[in-house]
Amino acid sequence: MSLNGKYAVGIALTFILLVLFMLYSIPLINLYFNSRILTAELFFYNRLSLWILLLLILFYNFFIENRSFIIWEDKKYPLTFYIGAVLFLYLICAFGGAFLNAAIMYLSGEKISKRLLEFKILFGNNYFLIIFTCLTAGVIEELLMRAYIQPRIEKIYNSPVAGIVVSALLFGILHSTYGTIGQIVIPFFIGIVFALFYKKYSNIKILIICHFLIDFISIMAMNFIDVKHLSLLNL
Repeated sequence: MSLNGKYAVGIALTFILLVLFMLYSIPLINLYFNSRILTAELFFYNRLSLWILLLLILFYNFFIENRSFIIWEDKKYPLTFYIGAVLFLYLICAFGGAFLNAAIMYLSGEKISKRLLEFKILFGNNYFLIIFTCLTAGVIEELLMRAYIQPRIEKIYNSPVAGIVVSALLFGILHSTYGTIGQIVIPFFIGIVFALFYKKYSNIKILIICHFLIDFISIMAMNFIDVKHLSLLNL
């Protein structure tokens, strides 16, 4: 099999596993622990399972692709650039997400995702779970969607645009489990912003930090304001 063929299989494997883990890990965990409701402890195991998924993709990369997991070597920047980039990306995603959310809710009359309402109760003031959940989302999703999938799609199709758009589209589809249009469109928008940044600046650490902050601030906000005012939650 050619290297591009191996890349294509790796991309398909990554996306399929992510979908399966998103859809079925919670029901399987509930079944294993004989629980009918999702508790904070069981949700922790759900997030932990995503690290296992990352290990599987790393295994495939090491033994099958036999290439560096991160194709685009991370560029080094001064601390001021890190701070400015994280702040800039966060503001674009927060305000852009809020605008899209408001527009979608106004045009479609869409209600708040039931899953977000469940999370409002689930997280509460469990700061360990909040931090672990946000860290998992930031590390796993950025390593897989941006560092792994995006450059491989670009190499397969020899098109930076394909890498940006397809990786963002897959990122949006992954969030369809929230059950609303907004929770697909907003992650797609964030995926485009992150992919453009990654293509231009080739630094995955900045994206991981920003992704963590988006989730962390959104979850923490649920403790203080009504969930209907939240623009996005990217778990």
